[in-house]
Amino acid sequence: MPAIPSHVPEPSRTDPALIRNFCIIAHIDHGKSTLADRMLQLTGVVEQRQMRAQYLDRMDIERERGITIKSQAVRLPWAPTHDKSNTHILNMIDTPGHVDFTYEVSRSLAACEGTVLLVDAAQGIEAQTLANLYLAMENDLTIIPVLNKIDLPAAQPEKFSEELAHLIGCDPDDVLKVSAKTGLGVEALLDKVVEQVPAPVGVKDAPARAMIFDSVYDSYRGVVTYVRVIDGQLNKRERIRMMSTGATHELLEIGTNSPEMLSADGLGVGEVGYLITGVKDVRQSKVGDTVTSQQKGAEEPLGGYKDPKPMVFSGLYPLDGSDYPELREALDKLQLNDAALVYEPETSAALGFGFRVGFLGLLHLDVIRERLEREFGLDLIATAPNVVYRVLMEDGTEHTVTNPSEFPEGKISEVYEPVVRATILAPSEFIGSIMELCQTRRGTLLGMDYLSEERVEIRYTLPLAEIVFDFFDQLKSKTRGYASLDYEPTGEQTSSLVKVDILLHGDKVDAFSAITHKDQAYAYGVRLVAKLKELIPRQAFEVPVQAAIGSRVIARETIRAIRKDVLAKCYGGDISRKRKLLEKQKEGKKRMKMVGSVEVPQEAFIAVLSSDDSAGSAKSKK
Repeated sequence: MPAIPSHVPEPSRTDPALIRNFCIIAHIDHGKSTLADRMLQLTGVVEQRQMRAQYLDRMDIERERGITIKSQAVRLPWAPTHDKSNTHILNMIDTPGHVDFTYEVSRSLAACEGTVLLVDAAQGIEAQTLANLYLAMENDLTIIPVLNKIDLPAAQPEKFSEELAHLIGCDPDDVLKVSAKTGLGVEALLDKVVEQVPAPVGVKDAPARAMIFDSVYDSYRGVVTYVRVIDGQLNKRERIRMMSTGATHELLEIGTNSPEMLSADGLGVGEVGYLITGVKDVRQSKVGDTVTSQQKGAEEPLGGYKDPKPMVFSGLYPLDGSDYPELREALDKLQLNDAALVYEPETSAALGFGFRVGFLGLLHLDVIRERLEREFGLDLIATAPNVVYRVLMEDGTEHTVTNPSEFPEGKISEVYEPVVRATILAPSEFIGSIMELCQTRRGTLLGMDYLSEERVEIRYTLPLAEIVFDFFDQLKSKTRGYASLDYEPTGEQTSSLVKVDILLHGDKVDAFSAITHKDQAYAYGVRLVAKLKELIPRQAFEVPVQAAIGSRVIARETIRAIRKDVLAKCYGGDISRKRKLLEKQKEGKKRMKMVGSVEVPQEAFIAVLSSDDSAGSAKSKK
């Protein structure tokens, strides 16, 4: 482990007045991780020979896709240009930019006093820029507007400075212009952070209170918990208490990330660091919990995090049933690292034991499934994603449906589905095609605003079920990649929804059931039975494949029987002899049909559930 550079003050003795806690927020691919790289280099915490692009993105999947999935906290020493004698400590958090990881961003904002709002000088303000800006304003943070990528030939700094200034309510000259790639303007930005972001406020002599904003599982050291100290001080080897669970532990190690772990004697007011207690139980460290001392600890926990509400549900099943315990353990460990993940066990007649897992969106689903396969070596089937419905029966009972198989039989009074308020930012030339797409997805126009002559913000109310499949892909293709989308849940609405069942030889197959709008049910049924006809091998008897709503069949295909050539042994002879053999075969087929059952091969489930058009970007890579 590298030694602490001489110019970095001891973590436990840092004066809160010299600490600045800030994070970087932006739309996906606007250069947050590259800016963080330049800051690491400028402050000298990473040596030049160890430097690599996207230094803080630790997961292979982040580096391959070029996106940040996990927030990363790092401690940077910085002596501002106007006051070289005082080395300040900057605790910087690099956050994700995709709409599915907004929860990560909200947790990071709660641990900071200021934020750098980064906008691409070639692309301008995007939907997620607005969403993250409103989150920062809700947290009452100091906002530093910055234009990145000003070295690009397509950059329009003057135009977007005015757009950004108009949005925040500042002067266009106050917008800093930097190039994270070349390092131009990054020193001025760090000086601005020291100058504008307020120092943390806390009571030094009060009982210790620290907020858990993240945690990870280390196979050697157990649970590593990341905290921001609000009041008091936490010291090595003292006993601490988690206020929500009441669990007590001894602090085996405490320290800061710079960006590798550096052990210290303790953490004081305003500091951001990590705690290791040696605990292996992943449920002991809950994100949003308050840590205090066991002796003379705080009475009141910190207010803060709301539990995230999953937007999309999907079933995850191991291909090999014996991997079920490993899948449970893997989900436990991932939940520690990703507090937005919720899951519960479920069984399927077709797929066996598995879990119904809640996600914040399709990219979140895709990333979690890929992490389970890579990091834990599991082979999984992910069922098509669906949302939560509320069903009211005529007798007054109410059902919550997260899985089509839970959809109740009988007389239904009303079905409620979740709706979202979607904000789409795009060049004004694409207004027509965007509105056409939203109308076909049962959208209601709320309003439209021109941010500038060429850019427009369109607001729609859309059913969440229409967004979670391929809406984003369609939006990108209709706008040549220029549109950006952000959405937030706004409640629910009544809709004409039905459950489409797939019957094989008269038996329902629960894994293929789907809840869909009445107008789209026929198309879904026709598409699925046609696909199953291709995938299910022919049996010794004829197999009908049907799509039905209740007892009404809406689509049908027939898998022809395999026939043995019973006339092969007849060399000529009377026609009645041949007819007798064919009639005997027909009787045998009829008897077989009565007792026969259709075995659906695993490959058919994988093909239908993972490459079905409705599954959008949650496609399996099997």
